[in-house]
Amino acid sequence: MWFKNLRVYRLTREFTLSAEQLNEMLEPDTFTPCGSQDMARYGWVPPLGRHGTELVHAANGYLMVCAKKQEKVIPAAVVNEKVEEMALAISEKEARSVGRKERQNLKDEVLLEMRPKAFARSRLQFAYIDPKDGWIVVNASSAKAAEELLENLREAISSLSVVPLTAKNIPQQSMTHWLTAPEAPTHFEFGHECELRDPQESGSVIRCKNQDLCAEEIHNHLLAGMQVHKLGLIWRDGVELMVDDQLAIKRLKFSDAVTEKADNADADNAAQRFDIEFSVMTLEISALLKDLLRAFGGLNTDTASVDEIVARASHEERAQQLSSEVEEVV
Repeated sequence: MWFKNLRVYRLTREFTLSAEQLNEMLEPDTFTPCGSQDMARYGWVPPLGRHGTELVHAANGYLMVCAKKQEKVIPAAVVNEKVEEMALAISEKEARSVGRKERQNLKDEVLLEMRPKAFARSRLQFAYIDPKDGWIVVNASSAKAAEELLENLREAISSLSVVPLTAKNIPQQSMTHWLTAPEAPTHFEFGHECELRDPQESGSVIRCKNQDLCAEEIHNHLLAGMQVHKLGLIWRDGVELMVDDQLAIKRLKFSDAVTEKADNADADNAAQRFDIEFSVMTLEISALLKDLLRAFGGLNTDTASVDEIVARASHEERAQQLSSEVEEVV
C-alpha cells in the first residue's frame, strides 16, 4: 500500500465532501469487469480490497480512493498476421490488391472476433485527498495515468478544480544550483542518481546511476551548461526519492525506520493494518512535500485551474464583445 510514485495536484477550491458523501457519489461508477465486447473498463473499488466494502477510506482527515482499470490484451502482431492472411486470401481469390480502407475493415473484424477470447489485464490506481493542505496525491508514474483518475473523479463528483503542484522557483534551475554548489537544501542530502540535459534544442542527455553526485566529472558537465532535470534525494534519513523538473516524485522508498512505525503498532486484522500504514504514510508524505516546496522557494499559487481558465476566457470574450459594441455606437 506504500506509494512508490507521487503526482501531486493542488486544490484551487476547498474540498468539503465528507467520506460518506464522497462514497455515495462514487457508487454509481463502481467497477464492473469487461464484457465480451468491451476493450476496457474503469471504475472505483474499495481501497481495502477484499477486506473492505467502502469506496472511500478515511483516516486522520485524509480520504483515500482506489480506481481499477481493466483492459483486454490483444497482441498487435497477432492481429496484423490475421489481417495479412485475410488480405492475401482476398487478393488470390479476386485477383486484386486490398486497399488501406479495406485492410482497416478487416482489422476491425479481427478485433471483434478476438475480443471475447482476449485476456483481461487489471491494475489499481490509488490516490488520497488532503482537504487540510489542499492536495490530491496520486500514486502514478505518469501524468496520463494520474489525470485519468482525476478526470473520472471529476465526473463522479461533478466538479474538481485542481492544478499540478508548482513551486515559485524553476525546478531545474534550483536543482542545478544545488548540485553546482554543491549543497543540498535543508533536511535533504544528495542521493546517487541524476539526469542532466543540455538546454539547447539538440542537446544531449546524461543519466547517472550509483554515482557520487558531487564528483568532479558531474561538476564539469554543470559548468559546461548542462542542467539537472532529475535528482535523487534523501529526506531526513527516512525517505529516498527522485524528483524531476515537473515536481513529480518517483522511486519513493520509505526506510525501515518509517515502516517500523506501522509494524510496531498493534493491529488485530488486515483493515487495521491498512489504516495504520495509511496514517503513517500520509503524515510522512505531507511533511516531505512541505519541505520540498520550501526547497523550491515555496508554493506557486498563481497557476489557474481549468475552470478558472475557462471562466477567464469567457470574461475576456464578453469584454471584447462589449468593446466592439461600444466602438460601433461611437
